[in-house]
Amino acid sequence: MYLFDYLQNSPITFYISMAVFGLIVGSFLNVVIYRLPKMLESDWQQQCRALLKLDTPASVPAEYLSLITPRSQCPQCSHKIAAIENIPVVSYLVLGGKCSACHHPIGVRYPVIELTSGILALFSAWHFGFGTHALLAALLAWALLTLSVIDIDQQLLPDDITLPFLWLGILTNLYGVFTNIHSSLIGAMAGYCSLWTVYKVFKLLTGKEGMGYGDFKLLAMLGAWLGWQMLPLIILLSSLAGAIIGIGLIMSKTHDKNIPIPFGPYLALAGWIALFWGHDINILYLRWSAGN
Repeated sequence: MYLFDYLQNSPITFYISMAVFGLIVGSFLNVVIYRLPKMLESDWQQQCRALLKLDTPASVPAEYLSLITPRSQCPQCSHKIAAIENIPVVSYLVLGGKCSACHHPIGVRYPVIELTSGILALFSAWHFGFGTHALLAALLAWALLTLSVIDIDQQLLPDDITLPFLWLGILTNLYGVFTNIHSSLIGAMAGYCSLWTVYKVFKLLTGKEGMGYGDFKLLAMLGAWLGWQMLPLIILLSSLAGAIIGIGLIMSKTHDKNIPIPFGPYLALAGWIALFWGHDINILYLRWSAGN
């Protein structure tokens, strides 16, 4: 109780604690981003082989892969990364961005994700203040960060993240944290159905799939957390960001126009904006529309 009272009465300490905790979480998010798609692929392969009644090939590694085991290692020389080498951001700077054993460069993305995670936690603490709102907002922000990077890498939004967080959003709003339970339930349903409808109409008109089912579930997740009132804003912002960035990539010839651009990061970006400023934006819009 003393710790909670101290953090509540010392905002700076609370901000710093959240930022440090966010950096630590960011290190774990790097593991999730790297390993979860591999775990899912391995599971899918095993299910397919079991369905087709095929023997498991001898080339399948015996070592079990999870989010906890085995220990992280250098992909180049298989050096097991010690705890002292795994301090968020600091270890990367001390090691000069290289493996301590083989000196192979370590991707700068790892400390960037850790820093982003810490900044999101810090901003959640500053925006909502001490309490469950800040912790839950940081949790949602971390999930959106993880989903965004996985979608960029693999064009995949894993059900292992979207579905548990959808239910967590509904559970959170049983207590009216971000919205009321009715808005949460309608938001989950409307979020899924709206993009599903767009998907079906687009496929009917063009014969192509414009997005994946993971996008429907991600918007349903955001609807469960933030309520149906935020869905128009999220759809508008994500579509606008997707159009601007997508057209920019195609015009700059840095992206093949025949390769689909993942929509998840744009939904996540719009979700972050709605989480922190959605109510203010909606109020401004209503005032503007009333004045016109």
